Amino acid sequence: MNEDKKRRISAFRFGVVHDLIGDTELETGEQERLIRDKCDRKWLIPFSDKTRITRSTILRWVRLYKESGGKLEALCNHERSDQGSPRSIDQETGLALIRLRHELPKATVIRLIHEMNIRKLITPGLDLHRSTVYRFLNSNGLNKKSRVIPEDRRRFEAESPNDLWQSDCMHGPMILHENKKRKTYLIAFIDDHSRLVPHGEFYLSESLESYLKSLESALSTRGMPRKIYTDNGAAFRSHHLEHVTACLGIALLHARPYKPQGKGKIERFFRTVRSEFLPYFKGSTLFELNQVFCIWLNDIYHSRNHSSTGQTPFARFTSNIELIRESPANLKDYFRKIVRRRVAKDRTVCLKGRIFEAPVPLIGKQVSLLYHEQELDRIEVSFEGRSYGLLTVLDIHVNCRVKRDKNNNIELESTSCPENYKGGSLWGKEDDE
Repeated sequence: MNEDKKRRISAFRFGVVHDLIGDTELETGEQERLIRDKCDRKWLIPFSDKTRITRSTILRWVRLYKESGGKLEALCNHERSDQGSPRSIDQETGLALIRLRHELPKATVIRLIHEMNIRKLITPGLDLHRSTVYRFLNSNGLNKKSRVIPEDRRRFEAESPNDLWQSDCMHGPMILHENKKRKTYLIAFIDDHSRLVPHGEFYLSESLESYLKSLESALSTRGMPRKIYTDNGAAFRSHHLEHVTACLGIALLHARPYKPQGKGKIERFFRTVRSEFLPYFKGSTLFELNQVFCIWLNDIYHSRNHSSTGQTPFARFTSNIELIRESPANLKDYFRKIVRRRVAKDRTVCLKGRIFEAPVPLIGKQVSLLYHEQELDRIEVSFEGRSYGLLTVLDIHVNCRVKRDKNNNIELESTSCPENYKGGSLWGKEDDE
């Protein structure tokens, strides 16, 4: 505490007790009335958030002033000579505690106290409390937080467009959906090199399904990045997402928990959305929100110079367009879900409560089913890396009319055969004529 603070504190305290330390002796009742009035008042105490002064504090200030012979500086608190060292821990116990901390650097305070008791390292008659041990370790730089070494963080930028995308989710405004107010979520990607946003869209949830839709739109619009840097949310950690990106040759990277600094560019973009777009949105539906956001993104954000690059995001992104990898023509197929099923003896498999028929060679085999949630009528079946085409929905009425000839070939009853059916298996193979 510097001298100026000491003088201000001493002057304030003298102003509080000056009428209790004069030469005139006060009657007991008068002194108590003065003290009670001072306790009931609100004070503007220097360098403190408190506004009340207790009776014991006032009497202590009076005693200090009188014992010092009327010296003003006696009213200021003197710093302890053992500042930072808990007085309830003696030197021998403190040294033992320091040695134990070095021996068990990751142990909790509770475990340290337990070990001190087991090893009988505590001075007899001394009880160690958690708060006391914590303050002692902190004062000696032995707590986990006090031992943190500053990280070497450096500003970075990807060398080329689509080298690295950053991705995250932002909470959006409330909209009207099916006569109910629903919260929206903005899922967006930003190119680290150019600051161009390959895709950004508001959804009604931040689920994996929403994220995959946004990612598919981004890839089909701006090509494929080499790496995607995401958060640690449940959607970003899903095995399905890892499989999709791996199949496309995209490295999926995750930020360290509670370390958002690496996603600074996408966080800065979200701040721009909050300050420049959301305050001026006047719509009420999800369609209107995404429609206006798309116009703002392409006509305003992508068309003005970025403060960091000095170029528009679109111009910087397209300046090295020859380096951009195109997305495959069958991009949609990469986003299909994959489940494992065993084909039953009647060559059926079940998926999402529906029964399908598989080819005869797959009976008893553990097969892979590839499908989209919205297209359950197009389910591809594969086994050991080979595709066996699309499954057909089971029709038990057609199967009721299926007969077999003496060569075990499948055929329908003649009265029920389609006109273009010439015999043979149901899988399109005709019998040799």
